[in-house]
Amino acid sequence: MTVTVRVPPELSARVPAEQRGPGLDRDAVRLLVSRGTEVTHHAFAELPRLLRAGDLLVVNTSPTLAAAVDGRIGHARVVVHFSTRGDDGRWAVELREPDGRGTTRPRAGTRAGTEVVLPGAGRLVLEEPLSPRRERFWWARAAGDALELLRAYGRAIRYSYTERDQPLLAYQTVFALPAPDGAGSAEMPSAARPFTARLVAELVSRGVQFAPVTLHTGVASAEAHEPPYPERFAVPAASALLVNAVGAGDGRVIAVGTTAVRAVESAAGPDGVVRAAAGWTDLVVTPRRGVRVVDGLLTGLHEPEASHLLMLEAVAGRAGVDRAYEEALRGLYLWHEFGDVHLILPEETPHSERCDGNSW
Repeated sequence: MTVTVRVPPELSARVPAEQRGPGLDRDAVRLLVSRGTEVTHHAFAELPRLLRAGDLLVVNTSPTLAAAVDGRIGHARVVVHFSTRGDDGRWAVELREPDGRGTTRPRAGTRAGTEVVLPGAGRLVLEEPLSPRRERFWWARAAGDALELLRAYGRAIRYSYTERDQPLLAYQTVFALPAPDGAGSAEMPSAARPFTARLVAELVSRGVQFAPVTLHTGVASAEAHEPPYPERFAVPAASALLVNAVGAGDGRVIAVGTTAVRAVESAAGPDGVVRAAAGWTDLVVTPRRGVRVVDGLLTGLHEPEASHLLMLEAVAGRAGVDRAYEEALRGLYLWHEFGDVHLILPEETPHSERCDGNSW
């Protein structure tokens, strides 16, 4: 960001919206709307009136895993964050240590060959760093079925800005679907959390469409703001057809969350056409690369150092993001996965001026 800002601790959302008072539901959060540098303030429940018939919401159906498991290295207690399962059966993991407050902090000194003792006679052996620049994450091999281990002993990943542990259901969105192979996201695709079944029904009744995609997101800890590493994604043929049809007409393609942007943009060719695709994506959306199919973005509020802000700038422009975040701080919006949300709608431009993949 061009403006240096500090998010005060009191603006961290410590509990889900529905736990902040009687009669509240998930949609009881605020919605900041920006169009270029114009910013307006709304309740999230107003979303159906802010969109229009023919708009398309691209939503991530990845379920959230109970990805945090207690373990031991010798006599030392650790917490393993299971991030991403590789094609060879190994897992990308992050080792952390308890901080004495019910959450964790980064753990230093990890090396190849380290063995972690897990519940139920489980074992995890660290083999190699994810990359030379990412020694926070390691490829590790678990004895037995790691997904069974998570189901039996895991809990949702929680960071220190939250007040207490929450049931896994609190981290599932209304769009989450069980994956046939049991895969899912280490951290919730949180931009979709405020949606309720009632709100989805109202959007559909007003002519807003939905295109499901899947991206299983890995760990992005609160301390290290690194670009995302490769993640598994899928864009079904039906969703690709919907995106292309709306993009060719008068509707707007609005991604719900940065994960949905990464998925659908990974399936878009240089010609801006989205095709059915599945596999791994290493795409990092930046202002230089631009976006090929996404017109708008519904997202949470990110830390000023977060790499996600580059994606926001690709959609809204730097001036638009700076202006929105100034207003979010001034308006005391709440940050993080249980916090308020931001709808980015770029200023209207002729469809032919959309990025063609060569002009960025």
